[in-house]
Amino acid sequence: MIETHLAGLIGQAIANAQQSGALPAFDVPECPIETPKNVDHGDFATNVAMALAKPAAMSPRKIAEAIIAAFPADPMVAAVEIAGPGFINFRLSPLWLQGAVRDALAQKSAFGAARGAGEPAIKGRINLEFVSANPVGPLHIGNARGGPYGATIANLLEAVGYEVCREYYVNDGPDNTQLNLFGGSVQARYRELLGLPSHMPANGYIAEYLIEFAQAILDRDGDAHAGIPEDQSGYLHFARLAAPLVLAEIRDDLENIGVRFDVWFHEQSLFEHDQVMAEVRRLQSIGSAYEKEGAIWLKTQEHGDDEDRVLVRADGAPTYIASDLAYAADKIARGFEHLIFVLGPDHAGYVPRLYAAIAAQGFDTSRVEVIMYQTVRLMDGGEVLKMSKRKGSMVTLREITDDIGADATRFFFLMRSATAHFDFDLALAREHNEKNPVYYVQYAHTRICGIHRKAAEVGIAMPAEPDLSLLTHPAELALMRKIADYPGEVAEAAETRAPHRLGTFARELATTLHQFYGPCIVVDAAKPELSGARLALIEAARVVLANICGLLGISAPERM
Repeated sequence: MIETHLAGLIGQAIANAQQSGALPAFDVPECPIETPKNVDHGDFATNVAMALAKPAAMSPRKIAEAIIAAFPADPMVAAVEIAGPGFINFRLSPLWLQGAVRDALAQKSAFGAARGAGEPAIKGRINLEFVSANPVGPLHIGNARGGPYGATIANLLEAVGYEVCREYYVNDGPDNTQLNLFGGSVQARYRELLGLPSHMPANGYIAEYLIEFAQAILDRDGDAHAGIPEDQSGYLHFARLAAPLVLAEIRDDLENIGVRFDVWFHEQSLFEHDQVMAEVRRLQSIGSAYEKEGAIWLKTQEHGDDEDRVLVRADGAPTYIASDLAYAADKIARGFEHLIFVLGPDHAGYVPRLYAAIAAQGFDTSRVEVIMYQTVRLMDGGEVLKMSKRKGSMVTLREITDDIGADATRFFFLMRSATAHFDFDLALAREHNEKNPVYYVQYAHTRICGIHRKAAEVGIAMPAEPDLSLLTHPAELALMRKIADYPGEVAEAAETRAPHRLGTFARELATTLHQFYGPCIVVDAAKPELSGARLALIEAARVVLANICGLLGISAPERM
């Protein structure tokens, strides 16, 4: 980001001035960078000299003079000036801004990526696990939020140079209480369809979608499962029959909004290959697990947990923590150097326990990153829509996508920080005007395409080497600044795991374009050279919009 770069230059200038004795020693604070309301005051400004008056025991203007005198040369900055009692104003180099436009035109889809730039903060391959909803029914608005978020984080990390594996963890182990309840519920519906006596498990699932899965099993297998007993073994049997049907639906619903996985990892495979008990035995061998009261315990209290946790119950059944540790060990064994878990709000209490358990395994917890997204409240015309997967009063991801389309669904999920609660406004998402943010962004891209078509109709083409020095209007310079800021925005969004920044940036770019069109006529037969330069400028903006849409996983239409 331009502001971040300028702040770094100011910090360097202060350090230079302190080293020369022009400024006394003091801790350098954060340097706030603002956009002046008056364009005559430059492109950016800071009041850092005023903030330093007390620690430096000097007047702000004297401090500003010292900072400017020690300011390092940089191709981005054309001039640094003092204003008023000590404000520092910056004017960006027109050549640097023109260079950003040329970069966008030359690099196209690669513009904004920073592959190979500098030393990566994370070494090696990244395993990014997200969604991983229990296979007990279709995705609903709450657990679906992790899909677009995780997928876009993966896109961002790849854009800045990392190798990412997108992974879905299928909770289908033998000790999954919810999956077994689901299996028992499907069994009850299956028996009902056959006209047989049935018993719904206590706290079972009564949603209507259970009938669909039971009917699918009946259509495929007939009454082959009629003799299965209605007990825990029967519940597990029907869970094994129904879970693949659920997963197929989940996969389709996610792919419909552009969310795809490289690996679908099944918890059951850990048991089939004895990886769970093998990890328990390893933990015992290194002294991280011990036996007490017939059970095997993990020493998590030594690593910040409020108590040690049971790995294997006295009856010999492993707990879900044992499965999770076997899964973490499997990821490490597959060569992943960094593990990212994207979890929903219902896992809040589990996060400290997860870190403690992985530390007890002997793994470096700095290689583990947990991101928690918050709940989504679905709104429609001011009404809050309630959701309960078990009772069936829920709105599924498929219903939302069918209603507002894949692009709006994905964009709206990404509009707010994942760490903030979010109201998903269906009524707004249905709008086809500038009030709808995804429509606003896509229309900005479409309008540029339309201008290019208009230019072609009147015989004006964007030259191979446009004269960008003609772009001197404040609206042109504002658009150039926005284009130049894009690579930094991608890097910041990737580093902070904040894809919502891209949606905000895209809306700001669309607004800047709208403000540009007023005073700046792009296609003007009387001014072919200026028209060529402006066509190049909006084409660079189109590249940025298209690249943002690509990272967010939405389309960039040429016509609407």
